[in-house]
Amino acid sequence: MKSEFSRTWKSSTQPRKQRKYAHKAPLHIKSKFLNTNLSKALRQKHGKRSIRLRTGDKVRILRGTNKGKEGKIDEVNVKQAKVYVSGIEKTKKDGSKIRLPLKPSNLQIVELKIDDKKRKQKLLTKDKEEKKNG
Repeated sequence: MKSEFSRTWKSSTQPRKQRKYAHKAPLHIKSKFLNTNLSKALRQKHGKRSIRLRTGDKVRILRGTNKGKEGKIDEVNVKQAKVYVSGIEKTKKDGSKIRLPLKPSNLQIVELKIDDKKRKQKLLTKDKEEKKNG
């Protein structure tokens, strides 16, 4: 197996190759791993099933010990494909608290932050297309 990233890689059932693909991917491809699904209300409003996570979005945790909790995204780490949510932390034995990194697949967007012009335009163009067709 080659050590550098393969652009022509199709798919494999071998988990080691899937992990290697995700680990060796350049940042513009790793960024696509940060997409997560929208809540039912947002799906109907915007006509999209999923969108990329950004800081400021409000999310609900779907898996793990913090299941059901909601919070705003503090940081998105593209290199590790992890997300840090405010209020989700772990207490260590010495009493100090650390933030827990979460996988985007375990989150659901409840509220979008639409301050960014590009993001707002992307969502609005999708809404206009739907109104024309429907």
